[in-house]
Amino acid sequence: MAGLFQRALRLRTALRCLYDYSTLSRSTATLSPVDFHRPFLTCSSEQVLASTRKLHAGAEGSKVSPSAAPERLPFCRVTEEDLAFFRKILPGRTIVDPDLVEPSNVDWLKSVRGSSEVLLRPQTTEEVSQILRWMVTKSTESRNLAVNPQGGNTGLVGGSVPVYDELILSTSLMNKILNFDSISGVLTCQAGCVLENLSFYLEERDYIMPLDLGAKGSCQIGGNVATNAGGLRLLRYGSLHGTVLGLELVLADGQVLDCLSTLRKDNTGYDLKQLFIGSEGTLGVITAVSILCPRKPKSVNVVFLGCETFEQLLKTFQLCKGMLGEILSAFEFLDSECMRLLNTHLKLPNPISDCPFYIVIETSGSDPTHDAQKLHNFLEEAMTSSLVSDGTVATEEAKIKALWSLRERVTEALTHDGFTHKYDISLPVERIYQLVTDMRKHLGNQAKSVVGYGHVGDGNLHLNVTSPSKDPALLAAIEPFVYEWTASCRGSISAEHGLGLKKRNYIYYSKQSQAVALMGNIKAMLDPKGILNPYKTLPDNLKQ
Repeated sequence: MAGLFQRALRLRTALRCLYDYSTLSRSTATLSPVDFHRPFLTCSSEQVLASTRKLHAGAEGSKVSPSAAPERLPFCRVTEEDLAFFRKILPGRTIVDPDLVEPSNVDWLKSVRGSSEVLLRPQTTEEVSQILRWMVTKSTESRNLAVNPQGGNTGLVGGSVPVYDELILSTSLMNKILNFDSISGVLTCQAGCVLENLSFYLEERDYIMPLDLGAKGSCQIGGNVATNAGGLRLLRYGSLHGTVLGLELVLADGQVLDCLSTLRKDNTGYDLKQLFIGSEGTLGVITAVSILCPRKPKSVNVVFLGCETFEQLLKTFQLCKGMLGEILSAFEFLDSECMRLLNTHLKLPNPISDCPFYIVIETSGSDPTHDAQKLHNFLEEAMTSSLVSDGTVATEEAKIKALWSLRERVTEALTHDGFTHKYDISLPVERIYQLVTDMRKHLGNQAKSVVGYGHVGDGNLHLNVTSPSKDPALLAAIEPFVYEWTASCRGSISAEHGLGLKKRNYIYYSKQSQAVALMGNIKAMLDPKGILNPYKTLPDNLKQ
Protein backbone atom coordinates (compact mmCIF):
# COMPACT_ATOMS: atom_id res chain seq x y z
CA MET A 1 0.00 0.00 0.00
CA ALA A 2 2.85 2.40 0.85
CA GLY A 3 4.39 1.89 -2.57
CA LEU A 4 1.15 2.75 -4.29
CA PHE A 5 1.26 6.28 -2.93
CA GLN A 6 4.84 7.10 -3.93
CA ARG A 7 3.70 8.78 -7.12
CA ALA A 8 1.26 10.89 -5.14
CA LEU A 9 3.99 11.78 -2.68
CA ARG A 10 6.24 13.01 -5.49
CA LEU A 11 3.40 15.13 -6.88
CA ARG A 12 2.83 16.92 -3.60
CA THR A 13 5.25 16.49 -0.71
CA ALA A 14 2.51 17.88 1.48
CA LEU A 15 0.84 14.46 1.50
CA ARG A 16 2.60 12.60 4.31
CA CYS A 17 1.56 8.97 4.22
CA LEU A 18 1.92 6.57 7.10
CA TYR A 19 2.38 9.23 9.76
CA ASP A 20 3.47 7.97 13.18
CA TYR A 21 0.20 7.95 15.15
CA SER A 22 1.47 6.33 18.31
CA THR A 23 0.63 9.46 20.31
CA LEU A 24 -2.89 9.46 18.93
CA SER A 25 -3.97 6.04 20.19
CA ARG A 26 -7.64 6.01 21.10
CA SER A 27 -9.18 4.40 24.13
CA THR A 28 -12.88 3.85 23.53
CA ALA A 29 -13.44 4.08 27.26
CA THR A 30 -12.69 7.83 27.09
CA LEU A 31 -15.01 8.61 24.21
CA SER A 32 -17.93 10.89 24.93
CA PRO A 33 -21.33 10.89 23.28
CA VAL A 34 -21.56 12.73 20.09
CA ASP A 35 -21.68 13.09 18.80
CA PHE A 36 -35.37 19.11 -0.31
CA HIS A 37 -33.73 22.40 0.01
CA ARG A 38 -34.13 25.83 -1.58
CA PRO A 39 -31.01 28.03 -1.89
CA PHE A 40 -30.74 31.17 0.22
CA LEU A 41 -32.69 34.12 -1.11
CA THR A 42 -30.63 36.93 -2.55
CA CYS A 43 -31.02 39.36 0.31
CA SER A 44 -29.31 40.29 3.54
CA SER A 45 -29.25 37.92 6.50
CA GLU A 46 -31.24 40.49 8.46
CA GLN A 47 -34.03 40.39 5.87
CA VAL A 48 -34.00 36.59 5.80
CA LEU A 49 -34.23 36.32 9.58
CA ALA A 50 -36.97 38.94 9.81
CA SER A 51 -39.16 37.12 7.32
CA THR A 52 -38.43 33.79 8.96
CA ARG A 53 -39.55 35.05 12.37
CA LYS A 54 -42.93 35.79 10.85
CA LEU A 55 -43.24 32.53 8.91
CA HIS A 56 -42.07 30.20 11.66
CA ALA A 57 -43.47 31.82 14.80
CA GLY A 58 -45.65 28.78 15.43
CA ALA A 59 -49.05 27.25 14.72
CA GLU A 60 -51.73 29.79 13.85
CA GLY A 61 -49.32 32.62 14.67
CA SER A 62 -48.71 31.48 18.24
CA LYS A 63 -45.44 32.54 19.73
CA VAL A 64 -42.63 30.01 20.05
CA SER A 65 -41.64 29.91 23.69
CA PRO A 66 -38.12 29.31 25.03
CA SER A 67 -36.94 25.79 25.75
CA ALA A 68 -37.62 26.08 29.48
CA ALA A 69 -39.45 23.31 31.33
CA PRO A 70 -43.24 23.44 31.01
CA GLU A 71 -45.64 23.45 33.92
CA ARG A 72 -46.08 20.07 35.59
CA LEU A 73 -49.08 18.14 34.28
CA PRO A 74 -51.51 16.64 36.84
CA PHE A 75 -49.78 13.27 37.13
CA CYS A 76 -49.89 11.51 40.48
CA ARG A 77 -47.03 10.40 42.65
CA VAL A 78 -46.16 6.76 43.22
CA THR A 79 -47.95 5.10 46.13
CA GLU A 80 -46.98 2.16 48.32
CA GLU A 81 -49.53 0.10 46.41
CA ASP A 82 -47.68 0.89 43.17
CA LEU A 83 -44.33 0.01 44.69
CA ALA A 84 -45.66 -3.28 46.04
CA PHE A 85 -46.81 -4.25 42.55
CA PHE A 86 -43.54 -3.23 40.91
CA ARG A 87 -41.52 -5.13 43.51
CA LYS A 88 -43.63 -8.20 42.85
CA ILE A 89 -42.94 -8.26 39.11
CA LEU A 90 -39.42 -6.76 39.35
CA PRO A 91 -37.88 -8.33 42.46
CA GLY A 92 -34.65 -6.51 43.28
CA ARG A 93 -35.10 -4.33 40.20
CA THR A 94 -37.44 -1.68 41.60
CA ILE A 95 -34.95 0.96 42.74
CA VAL A 96 -35.98 3.65 45.22
CA ASP A 97 -32.61 4.44 46.82
CA PRO A 98 -32.11 8.16 45.95
CA ASP A 99 -28.38 7.69 45.39
CA LEU A 100 -29.02 4.91 42.87
CA VAL A 101 -31.86 6.74 41.13
CA GLU A 102 -30.01 10.06 40.87
CA PRO A 103 -27.77 9.22 37.85
CA SER A 104 -30.86 8.40 35.81
CA ASN A 105 -32.41 11.75 36.73
CA VAL A 106 -29.61 13.74 35.06
CA ASP A 107 -28.83 13.96 31.37
CA TRP A 108 -25.32 13.57 29.97
CA LEU A 109 -24.83 17.32 29.57
CA LYS A 110 -26.04 17.87 33.15
CA SER A 111 -28.42 20.48 31.77
CA VAL A 112 -31.71 18.74 32.69
CA ARG A 113 -32.42 17.21 36.09
CA GLY A 114 -35.58 15.39 37.05
CA SER A 115 -36.85 14.37 40.49
CA SER A 116 -38.02 10.81 39.91
CA GLU A 117 -38.10 8.62 43.01
CA VAL A 118 -38.42 5.26 41.23
CA LEU A 119 -36.21 3.46 38.70
CA LEU A 120 -37.73 0.34 37.13
CA ARG A 121 -35.40 -2.16 35.42
CA PRO A 122 -37.38 -4.77 33.47
CA GLN A 123 -35.64 -7.64 31.69
CA THR A 124 -38.41 -8.77 29.34
CA THR A 125 -41.09 -7.35 27.09
CA GLU A 126 -43.75 -8.97 29.28
CA GLU A 127 -42.47 -7.06 32.32
CA VAL A 128 -42.66 -3.78 30.39
CA SER A 129 -46.19 -4.73 29.37
CA GLN A 130 -47.20 -5.44 32.96
CA ILE A 131 -45.80 -2.09 34.10
CA LEU A 132 -47.78 -0.13 31.53
CA ARG A 133 -50.91 -2.21 32.01
CA TRP A 134 -50.74 -1.34 35.70
CA MET A 135 -50.61 2.33 34.80
CA VAL A 136 -53.75 1.98 32.71
CA THR A 137 -55.55 -0.15 35.31
CA LYS A 138 -54.85 2.36 38.06
CA SER A 139 -55.41 5.45 35.93
CA THR A 140 -58.57 7.46 36.45
CA GLU A 141 -59.40 11.09 35.95
CA SER A 142 -57.92 11.77 39.36
CA ARG A 143 -55.02 9.33 39.14
CA ASN A 144 -52.45 9.06 36.36
CA LEU A 145 -48.80 7.97 36.44
CA ALA A 146 -46.25 9.10 33.87
CA VAL A 147 -43.33 7.06 32.55
CA ASN A 148 -39.96 8.13 31.17
CA PRO A 149 -38.44 5.39 28.95
CA GLN A 150 -34.65 5.52 29.15
CA GLY A 151 -31.87 3.76 27.26
CA GLY A 152 -28.20 4.72 27.57
CA ASN A 153 -29.07 8.34 28.47
CA THR A 154 -26.61 9.81 25.96
CA GLY A 155 -29.03 12.27 24.32
CA LEU A 156 -28.32 15.98 24.08
CA VAL A 157 -31.81 17.53 24.11
CA GLY A 158 -33.18 16.39 27.47
CA GLY A 159 -35.34 13.66 25.99
CA SER A 160 -34.05 10.74 28.04
CA VAL A 161 -34.55 11.98 31.60
CA PRO A 162 -37.62 12.96 33.64
CA VAL A 163 -38.65 16.58 33.74
CA TYR A 164 -40.43 16.12 37.07
CA ASP A 165 -41.13 12.88 38.95
CA GLU A 166 -42.05 10.51 36.10
CA LEU A 167 -41.16 6.88 36.75
CA ILE A 168 -37.94 5.94 34.94
CA LEU A 169 -38.31 2.77 32.90
CA SER A 170 -34.77 1.68 32.03
CA THR A 171 -34.08 -0.86 29.28
CA SER A 172 -30.48 -1.46 30.42
CA LEU A 173 -31.13 -5.04 31.54
CA MET A 174 -32.89 -5.91 28.28
CA ASN A 175 -29.56 -6.66 26.65
CA LYS A 176 -29.88 -10.07 25.01
CA ILE A 177 -29.09 -10.87 21.38
CA LEU A 178 -32.06 -12.92 20.25
CA ASN A 179 -30.92 -14.11 16.84
CA PHE A 180 -28.47 -13.49 14.03
CA ASP A 181 -28.94 -14.79 10.51
CA SER A 182 -25.49 -15.08 8.96
CA ILE A 183 -26.98 -15.48 5.47
CA SER A 184 -29.21 -12.39 5.39
CA GLY A 185 -27.18 -10.39 7.91
CA VAL A 186 -30.26 -9.60 10.03
CA LEU A 187 -29.61 -9.14 13.75
CA THR A 188 -32.48 -9.33 16.24
CA CYS A 189 -31.85 -8.13 19.77
CA GLN A 190 -33.43 -6.53 22.80
CA ALA A 191 -33.56 -2.75 22.98
CA GLY A 192 -31.04 -2.42 25.81
CA CYS A 193 -28.09 -3.88 23.90
CA VAL A 194 -25.18 -1.43 23.91
CA LEU A 195 -24.15 -0.45 20.39
CA GLU A 196 -20.48 -1.25 20.89
CA ASN A 197 -21.30 -4.73 22.24
CA LEU A 198 -23.38 -5.40 19.14
CA SER A 199 -20.47 -4.25 17.01
CA PHE A 200 -18.08 -6.65 18.75
CA TYR A 201 -20.55 -9.50 18.35
CA LEU A 202 -20.99 -8.86 14.64
CA GLU A 203 -17.32 -8.34 13.88
CA GLU A 204 -16.59 -11.83 15.20
CA ARG A 205 -19.04 -13.06 12.55
CA ASP A 206 -17.62 -10.93 9.72
CA TYR A 207 -20.39 -8.30 9.86
CA ILE A 208 -20.71 -4.74 11.18
CA MET A 209 -23.50 -2.52 12.51
CA PRO A 210 -24.84 -0.05 9.92
CA LEU A 211 -24.38 2.83 12.38
CA ASP A 212 -21.39 4.00 14.37
CA LEU A 213 -21.52 6.72 17.03
CA GLY A 214 -19.04 8.35 19.36
CA ALA A 215 -21.32 7.25 22.23
CA LYS A 216 -21.26 3.59 21.15
CA GLY A 217 -19.75 2.49 24.45
CA SER A 218 -22.89 3.48 26.37
CA CYS A 219 -25.78 4.20 23.97
CA GLN A 220 -28.36 1.46 23.40
CA ILE A 221 -29.88 0.31 20.14
CA GLY A 222 -33.43 1.00 21.37
CA GLY A 223 -32.51 4.59 22.13
CA ASN A 224 -30.70 4.87 18.79
CA VAL A 225 -33.89 3.83 17.02
CA ALA A 226 -36.12 6.00 19.23
CA THR A 227 -34.06 9.08 18.27
CA ASN A 228 -33.26 7.93 14.72
CA ALA A 229 -29.53 8.29 15.35
CA GLY A 230 -27.37 8.83 12.26
CA GLY A 231 -23.67 8.80 12.97
CA LEU A 232 -20.59 8.22 10.88
CA ARG A 233 -21.83 5.51 8.51
CA LEU A 234 -25.06 7.08 7.27
CA LEU A 235 -23.45 8.19 4.00
CA ARG A 236 -22.78 4.56 3.09
CA TYR A 237 -25.62 2.59 4.71
CA GLY A 238 -28.43 5.11 5.04
CA SER A 239 -30.64 5.97 8.01
CA LEU A 240 -32.34 3.66 10.49
CA HIS A 241 -35.58 4.17 8.59
CA GLY A 242 -34.02 1.91 5.96
CA THR A 243 -31.88 -0.50 7.97
CA VAL A 244 -34.38 -1.27 10.75
CA LEU A 245 -36.54 -4.10 9.43
CA GLY A 246 -38.75 -4.65 12.45
CA LEU A 247 -39.61 -3.50 15.96
CA GLU A 248 -41.30 -4.95 19.00
CA LEU A 249 -43.04 -2.33 21.11
CA VAL A 250 -45.22 -1.94 24.14
CA LEU A 251 -47.94 0.66 23.73
CA ALA A 252 -49.20 2.97 26.45
CA ASP A 253 -52.00 0.56 27.41
CA GLY A 254 -49.58 -2.35 27.84
CA GLN A 255 -50.43 -3.97 24.52
CA VAL A 256 -47.44 -5.60 22.82
CA LEU A 257 -47.13 -4.65 19.16
CA ASP A 258 -45.09 -7.32 17.37
CA CYS A 259 -43.71 -5.82 14.16
CA LEU A 260 -40.41 -7.66 14.58
CA SER A 261 -40.12 -8.64 10.93
CA THR A 262 -36.82 -9.73 9.43
CA LEU A 263 -38.00 -9.31 5.84
CA ARG A 264 -36.49 -6.64 3.62
CA LYS A 265 -39.70 -6.40 1.60
CA ASP A 266 -43.20 -6.37 3.09
CA ASN A 267 -45.91 -4.36 1.36
CA THR A 268 -48.84 -5.55 3.45
CA GLY A 269 -50.41 -2.28 4.48
CA TYR A 270 -48.96 0.53 6.56
CA ASP A 271 -45.34 0.28 7.68
CA LEU A 272 -46.14 0.88 11.34
CA LYS A 273 -42.58 0.60 12.62
CA GLN A 274 -41.69 3.85 10.88
CA LEU A 275 -43.97 5.74 13.28
CA PHE A 276 -41.79 4.74 16.20
CA ILE A 277 -38.38 5.38 14.63
CA GLY A 278 -37.58 8.87 15.89
CA SER A 279 -40.62 9.11 18.17
CA GLU A 280 -38.44 9.47 21.29
CA GLY A 281 -40.51 7.10 23.43
CA THR A 282 -43.64 9.24 23.18
CA LEU A 283 -45.71 6.65 21.27
CA GLY A 284 -44.48 3.37 22.73
CA VAL A 285 -41.56 1.66 24.44
CA ILE A 286 -39.25 -0.14 22.01
CA THR A 287 -38.31 -3.53 23.47
CA ALA A 288 -36.65 -5.34 20.53
CA VAL A 289 -35.15 -4.47 17.16
CA SER A 290 -34.29 -6.35 13.98
CA ILE A 291 -31.72 -4.57 11.86
CA LEU A 292 -29.99 -5.31 8.56
CA CYS A 293 -26.22 -5.45 8.98
CA PRO A 294 -23.64 -5.20 6.18
CA ARG A 295 -20.65 -7.49 5.74
CA LYS A 296 -17.42 -6.40 7.38
CA PRO A 297 -15.25 -4.74 4.73
CA LYS A 298 -11.98 -6.46 3.88
CA SER A 299 -10.27 -3.22 2.95
CA VAL A 300 -10.49 -0.01 5.00
CA ASN A 301 -8.51 3.18 4.41
CA VAL A 302 -8.76 6.54 6.14
CA VAL A 303 -7.45 9.80 4.73
CA PHE A 304 -6.99 13.00 6.74
CA LEU A 305 -6.77 16.09 4.52
CA GLY A 306 -6.49 19.84 4.98
CA CYS A 307 -8.24 22.53 2.92
CA GLU A 308 -7.76 26.28 2.83
CA THR A 309 -11.40 27.15 2.18
CA PHE A 310 -14.78 25.53 2.71
CA GLU A 311 -15.43 25.90 -1.02
CA GLN A 312 -12.40 23.69 -1.65
CA LEU A 313 -13.75 21.22 0.90
CA LEU A 314 -17.06 21.01 -0.96
CA LYS A 315 -15.30 20.54 -4.29
CA THR A 316 -13.25 17.78 -2.70
CA PHE A 317 -16.50 16.16 -1.61
CA GLN A 318 -17.86 16.31 -5.14
CA LEU A 319 -14.64 14.83 -6.52
CA CYS A 320 -14.65 12.18 -3.80
CA LYS A 321 -18.18 11.02 -4.62
CA GLY A 322 -17.40 10.82 -8.30
CA MET A 323 -14.07 9.02 -8.07
CA LEU A 324 -14.54 6.77 -5.03
CA GLY A 325 -18.16 5.88 -5.68
CA GLU A 326 -19.23 2.62 -4.05
CA ILE A 327 -16.26 2.38 -1.64
CA LEU A 328 -16.85 5.78 -0.02
CA SER A 329 -18.15 5.14 3.51
CA ALA A 330 -17.63 8.45 5.34
CA PHE A 331 -16.83 12.09 4.63
CA GLU A 332 -16.51 14.13 7.82
CA PHE A 333 -15.14 17.58 8.52
CA LEU A 334 -13.91 19.70 11.42
CA ASP A 335 -12.66 23.27 11.51
CA SER A 336 -9.44 24.76 12.90
CA GLU A 337 -11.18 25.70 16.15
CA CYS A 338 -11.98 22.02 16.74
CA MET A 339 -8.34 21.15 16.14
CA ARG A 340 -7.28 23.84 18.60
CA LEU A 341 -9.52 22.33 21.29
CA LEU A 342 -8.19 18.82 20.58
CA ASN A 343 -4.62 20.11 20.91
CA THR A 344 -5.28 22.22 24.01
CA HIS A 345 -7.53 19.98 26.08
CA LEU A 346 -6.71 16.42 24.94
CA LYS A 347 -3.10 16.94 23.80
CA LEU A 348 -3.84 15.33 20.45
CA PRO A 349 -1.32 16.61 17.89
CA ASN A 350 -2.31 17.67 14.41
CA PRO A 351 -0.91 15.00 12.01
CA ILE A 352 -0.67 17.52 9.16
CA SER A 353 0.10 21.21 8.81
CA ASP A 354 -2.35 23.76 10.18
CA CYS A 355 -5.34 24.38 7.91
CA PRO A 356 -8.67 26.19 8.27
CA PHE A 357 -10.57 22.96 7.54
CA TYR A 358 -9.90 19.23 7.89
CA ILE A 359 -11.54 16.25 6.23
CA VAL A 360 -11.76 12.63 7.35
CA ILE A 361 -12.52 10.31 4.44
CA GLU A 362 -13.04 6.58 4.90
CA THR A 363 -13.24 3.97 2.17
CA SER A 364 -14.35 0.41 2.74
CA GLY A 365 -14.60 -2.38 0.21
CA SER A 366 -13.87 -5.99 -0.61
CA ASP A 367 -10.79 -5.71 -2.85
CA PRO A 368 -7.71 -4.00 -1.32
CA THR A 369 -5.97 -3.57 -4.68
CA HIS A 370 -9.03 -2.10 -6.36
CA ASP A 371 -9.76 0.22 -3.42
CA ALA A 372 -6.15 1.39 -3.16
CA GLN A 373 -6.01 2.27 -6.85
CA LYS A 374 -9.26 4.26 -6.68
CA LEU A 375 -8.03 6.09 -3.60
CA HIS A 376 -4.67 6.84 -5.24
CA ASN A 377 -6.39 8.28 -8.32
CA PHE A 378 -8.60 10.46 -6.15
CA LEU A 379 -5.69 11.78 -4.07
CA GLU A 380 -3.64 12.51 -7.17
CA GLU A 381 -6.49 14.51 -8.69
CA ALA A 382 -7.25 16.34 -5.43
CA MET A 383 -3.61 17.39 -5.06
CA THR A 384 -2.94 18.36 -8.67
CA SER A 385 -6.17 20.40 -8.63
CA SER A 386 -4.94 22.19 -5.47
CA LEU A 387 -8.12 21.30 -3.61
CA VAL A 388 -6.16 20.02 -0.60
CA SER A 389 -3.04 21.56 0.88
CA ASP A 390 -1.83 18.69 3.05
CA GLY A 391 -2.82 15.20 4.07
CA THR A 392 -1.95 11.78 5.36
CA VAL A 393 -3.24 8.24 4.91
CA ALA A 394 -3.73 5.36 7.34
CA THR A 395 -4.29 1.72 6.42
CA GLU A 396 -3.48 -0.05 9.69
CA GLU A 397 -6.21 -0.46 12.29
CA ALA A 398 -4.43 1.39 15.11
CA LYS A 399 -3.63 4.34 12.87
CA ILE A 400 -7.15 4.38 11.45
CA LYS A 401 -8.58 4.58 14.97
CA ALA A 402 -6.13 7.35 15.80
CA LEU A 403 -7.24 9.44 12.85
CA TRP A 404 -10.90 8.85 13.64
CA SER A 405 -10.27 10.00 17.20
CA LEU A 406 -9.59 13.50 15.86
CA ARG A 407 -13.19 13.61 14.68
CA GLU A 408 -14.90 11.55 17.38
CA ARG A 409 -13.29 13.25 20.38
CA VAL A 410 -14.22 16.82 19.53
CA THR A 411 -17.23 16.52 21.84
CA GLU A 412 -14.94 15.39 24.65
CA ALA A 413 -12.60 18.33 24.04
CA LEU A 414 -15.56 20.72 24.20
CA THR A 415 -16.46 19.51 27.68
CA HIS A 416 -13.11 20.87 28.88
CA ASP A 417 -13.66 24.26 27.25
CA GLY A 418 -16.54 25.34 29.49
CA PHE A 419 -20.33 25.24 29.40
CA THR A 420 -21.40 24.06 25.94
CA HIS A 421 -24.51 24.89 23.94
CA LYS A 422 -24.91 22.11 21.36
CA TYR A 423 -26.92 22.27 18.13
CA ASP A 424 -27.30 19.34 15.81
CA ILE A 425 -28.93 20.55 12.63
CA SER A 426 -29.35 19.63 8.98
CA LEU A 427 -28.65 22.12 6.20
CA PRO A 428 -28.14 22.21 2.44
CA VAL A 429 -24.54 21.07 2.06
CA GLU A 430 -23.43 24.27 0.36
CA ARG A 431 -24.64 26.31 3.38
CA ILE A 432 -23.45 24.01 6.13
CA TYR A 433 -20.53 26.13 7.38
CA GLN A 434 -22.01 29.57 6.74
CA LEU A 435 -24.05 29.20 9.92
CA VAL A 436 -20.84 28.83 11.95
CA THR A 437 -19.40 31.98 10.36
CA ASP A 438 -22.60 33.96 10.88
CA MET A 439 -22.93 32.76 14.47
CA ARG A 440 -19.42 34.00 15.26
CA LYS A 441 -20.28 37.41 13.83
CA HIS A 442 -23.62 37.44 15.64
CA LEU A 443 -22.17 36.58 19.06
CA GLY A 444 -18.93 38.54 18.84
CA ASN A 445 -17.04 38.27 22.12
CA GLN A 446 -20.04 36.88 24.04
CA ALA A 447 -18.86 33.31 23.38
CA LYS A 448 -15.58 31.68 24.29
CA SER A 449 -15.55 29.35 21.26
CA VAL A 450 -17.83 28.75 18.28
CA VAL A 451 -16.92 25.56 16.42
CA GLY A 452 -18.38 23.51 13.61
CA TYR A 453 -17.90 19.89 12.59
CA GLY A 454 -20.04 17.06 11.30
CA HIS A 455 -21.18 14.89 8.43
CA VAL A 456 -20.76 16.60 5.07
CA GLY A 457 -22.21 13.57 3.34
CA ASP A 458 -25.69 14.13 4.79
CA GLY A 459 -25.58 17.86 5.54
CA ASN A 460 -25.46 17.37 9.32
CA LEU A 461 -23.70 20.20 11.17
CA HIS A 462 -22.69 19.99 14.83
CA LEU A 463 -22.58 23.62 15.97
CA ASN A 464 -21.16 24.17 19.45
CA VAL A 465 -20.85 27.38 21.42
CA THR A 466 -18.91 27.47 24.69
CA SER A 467 -18.70 29.95 27.55
CA PRO A 468 -16.80 29.90 30.85
CA SER A 469 -20.03 29.14 32.73
CA LYS A 470 -23.75 28.87 32.11
CA ASP A 471 -24.82 32.22 30.69
CA PRO A 472 -28.55 32.97 30.12
CA ALA A 473 -27.68 36.06 28.11
CA LEU A 474 -25.59 33.98 25.72
CA LEU A 475 -28.39 31.44 25.33
CA ALA A 476 -30.82 34.25 24.52
CA ALA A 477 -28.43 35.48 21.84
CA ILE A 478 -28.13 31.98 20.30
CA GLU A 479 -31.81 31.06 20.40
CA PRO A 480 -33.89 31.56 18.40
CA PHE A 481 -31.24 33.01 16.03
CA VAL A 482 -29.87 29.54 15.23
CA TYR A 483 -33.35 28.19 14.47
CA GLU A 484 -34.36 31.22 12.41
CA TRP A 485 -31.19 30.93 10.37
CA THR A 486 -31.75 27.21 9.83
CA ALA A 487 -35.36 27.71 8.81
CA SER A 488 -34.42 30.48 6.38
CA CYS A 489 -32.65 27.92 4.17
CA ARG A 490 -35.21 25.15 4.68
CA GLY A 491 -33.00 23.19 7.06
CA SER A 492 -33.99 21.00 9.99
CA ILE A 493 -33.44 22.09 13.59
CA SER A 494 -32.73 18.48 14.55
CA ALA A 495 -30.65 16.15 12.39
CA GLU A 496 -29.99 13.70 15.24
CA HIS A 497 -30.98 13.29 18.91
CA GLY A 498 -34.58 14.37 18.26
CA LEU A 499 -36.40 17.34 19.80
CA GLY A 500 -36.64 16.16 23.39
CA LEU A 501 -37.42 18.79 25.99
CA LYS A 502 -35.16 21.53 24.70
CA LYS A 503 -36.32 21.80 21.09
CA ARG A 504 -39.98 20.82 21.35
CA ASN A 505 -41.29 24.37 21.10
CA TYR A 506 -39.12 25.15 18.09
CA ILE A 507 -40.62 22.38 15.96
CA TYR A 508 -42.50 24.90 13.80
CA TYR A 509 -39.21 26.12 12.35
CA SER A 510 -39.00 22.78 10.54
CA LYS A 511 -42.57 21.48 10.34
CA GLN A 512 -45.80 23.04 9.10
CA SER A 513 -48.61 23.42 11.63
CA GLN A 514 -50.74 20.80 9.83
CA ALA A 515 -47.97 18.23 10.17
CA VAL A 516 -47.48 19.02 13.86
CA ALA A 517 -51.22 18.77 14.46
CA LEU A 518 -51.27 15.34 12.82
CA MET A 519 -48.41 14.26 15.09
CA GLY A 520 -50.55 15.37 18.02
CA ASN A 521 -53.46 13.30 16.75
CA ILE A 522 -51.28 10.21 16.48
CA LYS A 523 -49.98 10.79 20.01
CA ALA A 524 -53.54 11.19 21.33
CA MET A 525 -54.64 7.97 19.64
CA LEU A 526 -51.75 5.82 20.87
CA ASP A 527 -51.31 7.48 24.27
CA PRO A 528 -54.63 9.16 25.17
CA LYS A 529 -53.60 9.86 28.77
CA GLY A 530 -50.23 11.25 27.71
CA ILE A 531 -48.23 9.09 30.11
CA LEU A 532 -45.32 8.21 27.77
CA ASN A 533 -42.37 10.61 28.03
CA PRO A 534 -44.48 13.73 28.63
CA TYR A 535 -43.14 17.22 27.95
CA LYS A 536 -41.02 15.92 25.04
CA THR A 537 -41.07 16.24 21.23
CA LEU A 538 -44.46 17.96 20.79
CA PRO A 539 -44.85 21.68 21.55
CA ASP A 540 -46.61 23.03 24.62
CA ASN A 541 -49.16 24.97 22.56
CA LEU A 542 -50.34 21.94 20.59
CA LYS A 543 -54.07 21.42 20.82
CA GLN A 544 -54.76 17.67 20.90
